[in-house]
Amino acid sequence: MVRKKNNISLGEGLQEFISTNKLQKGIDKILVKEAWVSLMGNGVNNYTTDIDLQNSTLFISLSSSVLREELSHGKSKIIALINEELGREIVTKIVLR
Repeated sequence: MVRKKNNISLGEGLQEFISTNKLQKGIDKILVKEAWVSLMGNGVNNYTTDIDLQNSTLFISLSSSVLREELSHGKSKIIALINEELGREIVTKIVLR
């Protein structure tokens, strides 16, 4: 890693480290999982079996077909809530399975 200046903030240093080591995708996966858990609450989380972010598509595996059908009607709202929670647009599509 090349130092650009002598004094940088911790935040700048961490961001440079993350981008240099290509860690952002992994961090985004963790952040999206945490956002899903906090936004959806226990009712939905009890039926969520897997959460996976691939590129900008969020794949949610659910053990309840009834819940899957219910959530499919609000995909755009869920996308907006998750992106708002994360402060930037990470998710552009949700696939419920």
